[in-house]
Amino acid sequence: MNRRLFSVLRPLCSHENPLVRFTYRIRKKRYAEHAKGLPRSGTPPNLAARMKRGLPEQRGIKDVKKVIAVSSAKGGVGKSTIAVNLALSFARLGFRSGVLDTDIFGPSIPTLLSLSGPDNEPRLSTSNQLIPLTNYGIKSMSMGYLVPETSAIVWRGLMVMKALQQLLHEVEWGGLDVLVLDMPPGTGDVQLTITQQVKLDGAVIVSTPQDIALKDAVRGVEMFKKVNVPILGMIQNMSGFTCPTCSTTHSIFGSEGVRRKCKEMDIKLLGDIPLHPKICDDADAGKPTVVAEPESERAKRFMAIATDLTERLGL
Repeated sequence: MNRRLFSVLRPLCSHENPLVRFTYRIRKKRYAEHAKGLPRSGTPPNLAARMKRGLPEQRGIKDVKKVIAVSSAKGGVGKSTIAVNLALSFARLGFRSGVLDTDIFGPSIPTLLSLSGPDNEPRLSTSNQLIPLTNYGIKSMSMGYLVPETSAIVWRGLMVMKALQQLLHEVEWGGLDVLVLDMPPGTGDVQLTITQQVKLDGAVIVSTPQDIALKDAVRGVEMFKKVNVPILGMIQNMSGFTCPTCSTTHSIFGSEGVRRKCKEMDIKLLGDIPLHPKICDDADAGKPTVVAEPESERAKRFMAIATDLTERLGL
């Protein structure tokens, strides 16, 4: 019996999906320790009925009260930095907060929370759920915890969808008031899978003021509207640079783009985040602004946005 069991599972140890390899290693260890076979609890839900209906089952994330998506539909506008600072701001307001990195190909959360490296691999619970990593008072999960930092994830769609499903529904959050989803760029399969599988309480759209970024942000707004996800508001990032020498503010990417678009689309402007080198430096150092400089004007803007969102979410 033992030979048959491990002959079936042996290919899993070299599986391309790191989540499968990780689960295999933990289960093999438990089997060896207890000699009772692999745990059977925590198995994925039966998809047969769901496939017959043609649409995935939309459900909440276990032990999480509110789930919000932070999206931009475009890379390079500071979405991940804002998502982490919002999660940290919720924690400073006294809420149990977490952040889920749903960007399979380019995870940023490990760097932003100083949780990179092989010493920060998540453990598996007794119910075969991934246990989030914690830093600065918030819980987090990311594909970046399961693959080497320099490894490229070269997957086709089916593998991406399977990994995403595991991140969405096989993590033991242990009770959160709010979970922030750091969405990947674009409006394709991953975004649709998230909106179809998870009950989102709202979406926050991040953009810089320039038109080329706003065009993609508008596409993101329209995507969430089509899937009936409430738009909580927009954040204008990199809105202005204040010269440290002369104290003059320069609008590097424009100044009114997001504000103007909010008026056109009847969306609330949640706030402006300035273009400041310390925000970048703090992020690269793995100590986001809300933690590194809690009394700075920049941190106060994140806190103000988070306070507004808690009211809109009914927390």
